[in-house]
Amino acid sequence: MKNIAIIPARSGSKGLKDKNIKELNGKPLLAYSIDVAISSGLFEEVMVSTDSELYADVAKKNGASVPFLRSEEQSGDNAGSWGVVEEVLKRYETLGKKFETVCLLQPTSPLRRTEDILAAYELLNDKNAEAVTSVCEVDHSPLWTMTLDKTRCLCDFRKNLVNAPRQKLGQYYRLNGAIYVKRICYGEKIILLDEKEYAVIMDRRNSVDIDTIEDFELAEWYLKNGFSE
Repeated sequence: MKNIAIIPARSGSKGLKDKNIKELNGKPLLAYSIDVAISSGLFEEVMVSTDSELYADVAKKNGASVPFLRSEEQSGDNAGSWGVVEEVLKRYETLGKKFETVCLLQPTSPLRRTEDILAAYELLNDKNAEAVTSVCEVDHSPLWTMTLDKTRCLCDFRKNLVNAPRQKLGQYYRLNGAIYVKRICYGEKIILLDEKEYAVIMDRRNSVDIDTIEDFELAEWYLKNGFSE
């Protein structure tokens, strides 16, 4: 099976400047995703999609392939990850390369393990699935959450609150943004298959998604204290 891992690393982060190449515990953030993709041994190509020559240099130095830069159309604030993936696959097709699956690895999930990627592909094959997406347990049951109006009155919430111990509420999961695997169908246009989709479960500690400096510091603490292994 020919697989490609795509790591989208646009420059110009608004919340945390140059987040994708910011050093985390001694190496650039995007290097963590490159490392686990390469160490999995699953991918014919581990590619970083970026709009920046600087980011491309960092990616190449850490073992990734950057055969071309991202288009201006896919470099704006409103560009979506799957639009980026489709652009990459089309560019590779013009170079004579086609793949059976694509694995999208967000660089903001540096604690994702090689074992998590291997588990995702094992599930893809065992279930003959079209797609596999990573999830993790939620911290608190959504049955204990609410919306508030301007009055902040809790009366309706209290009436509908499920009054049961946490252990009896059932386990809930959320998308953690770390791993997205999809099979690829080539034709007049490239189609990413995802109707028959399954969840691969990751540990909460490995599901840190870096958006703020607090997220960054938490990931660094996990790395320094060995809690991400």
